[in-house]
Amino acid sequence: MGLLDKLAQQRLGPPNENENEAQSKKDVPYIDMYSDLKIRIHQEVIDEINKNQLGKNEKEDTDGIQKTIEEIMDLEATHINRADKAKISQDLLNDIVGYGPLEILLKDPDISEIMVNGPNRVYIEKSGIIELSEVVFKDDNHVMNIIDRIVSSVGRHIDESSPMVDARLQDGSRVNAVIPPLSLVGPIITIRKFSKKPISVEQLLDFGSMSKKMIAFLEACVKGKLNIIVSGGTGSGKTTTLNVLSSFIPANERIITIEDAAELQLFQDHLITLESRPPNLEGRGRISIRDLVVNALRMRPDRIIIGEVRSTETIDMLQAMNTGHDGSLTTIHANTPRDAMSRIETMVLMSGVDLPLRAIRDQTTSALDIIVQQSRLRDGTRKVISITEVIGLEGDVVIMQELYKYEMSGQMDSDGKFKGRFKSMGIRPRCVEKIIHNGVMVNDDWFNEN
Repeated sequence: MGLLDKLAQQRLGPPNENENEAQSKKDVPYIDMYSDLKIRIHQEVIDEINKNQLGKNEKEDTDGIQKTIEEIMDLEATHINRADKAKISQDLLNDIVGYGPLEILLKDPDISEIMVNGPNRVYIEKSGIIELSEVVFKDDNHVMNIIDRIVSSVGRHIDESSPMVDARLQDGSRVNAVIPPLSLVGPIITIRKFSKKPISVEQLLDFGSMSKKMIAFLEACVKGKLNIIVSGGTGSGKTTTLNVLSSFIPANERIITIEDAAELQLFQDHLITLESRPPNLEGRGRISIRDLVVNALRMRPDRIIIGEVRSTETIDMLQAMNTGHDGSLTTIHANTPRDAMSRIETMVLMSGVDLPLRAIRDQTTSALDIIVQQSRLRDGTRKVISITEVIGLEGDVVIMQELYKYEMSGQMDSDGKFKGRFKSMGIRPRCVEKIIHNGVMVNDDWFNEN
């Protein structure tokens, strides 16, 4: 006799008194109203999955699991109305084959970031504004199960001996998880969502992130093989801008991307994506960003794109830029272009090279051409607030000139967004000669003061 037949003979009937009391209390969260029932059905579905040895075909397995849940629900939950029954069935399916309560947030295209601060406080970012969602988990173990499912799918692990991890979802969304004992509020998940369709140049214009002149100039910079670094704070849109800049790379060039967790979305044909690897449980097998940069130089790249420089790989990136790999792109965390230059110097010193500061600055200024400064404003909008050219050294001072900037008026429009305008500084960049030398046309109107 199968599981479903046994259930048909041993139906538990209507809910107990506690469940009736829970239903009558409007202030009780929905997840608590049927928690006992959910746990019971969840275990029965798992038993059925194990008996049928599901796991060969993801699509068929999901359909089979959904059918099993519905059949058991029909037997166990006769006292529940259709709408609640459908929601419970979906919650169970998400817990078994998906990411549990996060599924509804991951499917919402308007949500750009998900922040789980323990089981009872899940925040989301919509249109640049952070707010508390209605989503909750059962307990810490429920959150841990979702973290394990995420990290195991990309070959990562997390436990008390390694309580932090970076990973990604199948759609490329970036995931960071921190668990106790480091976290004192329970397991923490931060998910930076990425659109299935990369943001286009037209969308950046619609969002007011850049002006047409700025985009035209940056397109010429990429095609003209200038070395560009995108600088900005967390959540300022650096990766989005890097994606757009990368889309300007000609299709006939060999591109190698290097990231901690692969999230860049490029569609050129000749593309190689490399991802770093953390150490295994024995502390061995780590492949760092620096290792990948060094190896990429042996792979005959036309372009090297590093998702972010944050450590010792910076010196290798600069050397690549200075030794025939023009047109390289990367991002860095910094508040201003000058701060970006200072951070690069610091990270080069972290690599342990025995060079005087003057030599490091000379290497940096000769490698970098353009710094694109990104910022997330207080109204939630993300804008390129500055495009700066790195000129060189005068003595020990790095000389830079700002080509474009975003000026704020201090006023707000009817939608609560700050008013402002993009301004060209009226300077013709010195790097124009290099762009033209690489066969790319330049329009002097881009630099007219406005």
